Amino acid sequence: MTQKRNIVVKIGSALLANQDLLTPRYGFLQRLLEDIAVLRSQGFNVILCSSGSVALGLRIIGETPDSAGVSDKQAAAACGMPLLLNAYKQVGHEFGFEIAQVLLTLGDFEDHRRFLNTRNTVHRLLESGIVPIVNENDTITTEEIRVGDNDRLAAKVSQMVGASDLIILTGVDGLYDRNPDDPEAQFVPEVEDVNQYMDATKGKSTLGTGGMETKLQAANMAQEAGVTTWIAQGEIDRPLSTVLNGERRATKVIPNPNPLSGWDSWIANRLQMAGSIVVSEQTADALGQDDRPISRSDILSMDGDFTRGDVLHVYDSKGIERARGLSDFTSEELRVLIHNPDTAAEQLLGYKTRGEIIRSNNLVMLENRHLLWDAPEAVVG
Repeated sequence: MTQKRNIVVKIGSALLANQDLLTPRYGFLQRLLEDIAVLRSQGFNVILCSSGSVALGLRIIGETPDSAGVSDKQAAAACGMPLLLNAYKQVGHEFGFEIAQVLLTLGDFEDHRRFLNTRNTVHRLLESGIVPIVNENDTITTEEIRVGDNDRLAAKVSQMVGASDLIILTGVDGLYDRNPDDPEAQFVPEVEDVNQYMDATKGKSTLGTGGMETKLQAANMAQEAGVTTWIAQGEIDRPLSTVLNGERRATKVIPNPNPLSGWDSWIANRLQMAGSIVVSEQTADALGQDDRPISRSDILSMDGDFTRGDVLHVYDSKGIERARGLSDFTSEELRVLIHNPDTAAEQLLGYKTRGEIIRSNNLVMLENRHLLWDAPEAVVG
């Protein structure tokens, strides 16, 4: 791919859809795409992660954000996506560039082969000078199989394309140390450890599915892939270049100076938990040393239904997440192995295997770099 600097931009529903009329906000789109045209002329590639399809479709099916259920939102997404893309296409043509739609599901991020196929598609679009507009395929996803918010989706896209920057445009000018409605709230210009601010980020907008909490989760995923994240107000002329040029206030989340490799980043940055295992303290302390794998004798308990190649979250016996790694077995196979510790793995499974649950080269230690996930009630059964 061309050696241009890749920038991923996430745009929230409240910026794209009029909250009362549930129609496209063409004034905002005009300002946004004009700025994208300027950045493209300066040698940047821009990838959009755009919300808005559900909000724009609600009026067509006669629902509101408060009344809509899951099936209503799926139908609204089907109605709203053509409106959203048509608005982008009309305004984009004013500035001389084409757009393309890339609809993704959770599996496109969590399955590595599909992840790579998606990356190739986006790269090919960028090579042709086309602006990809990425969104979750809300018409077919349900709560159990969806990404859930476009903040983290944008972070995964940033990892996928090797972006230098992720700009999250929102309705406030960045992160505050508490609810910004509090008169004593202080603006946070720069963040290294997002853990310090997670308690101050609860709540979400009326139209959107994520609040500041998901933005910090996304920023954490991005910083571990070496991406700088900016959280900024979208209601401004030149909403992107003013952030990149430091011309206005925005919260900057500093990337880790030693980012993970593409493979390790894909393993470590999850959108949903496929399954988990609990290992002893002794095993947990030894992980990451001397190419040590996780064997069945190390596992105290497990949780979830997963397939071979899914990523497991590894907890110690105190419930602290220590690592994430690629499973060499399905959950059914692993249950059989754990329940029969004295029988050879080959005899139990019927094929030749070394019996390593997670190989050392497929294991990533978290090492206080990532937001940790709470442990489920893990049992062997």
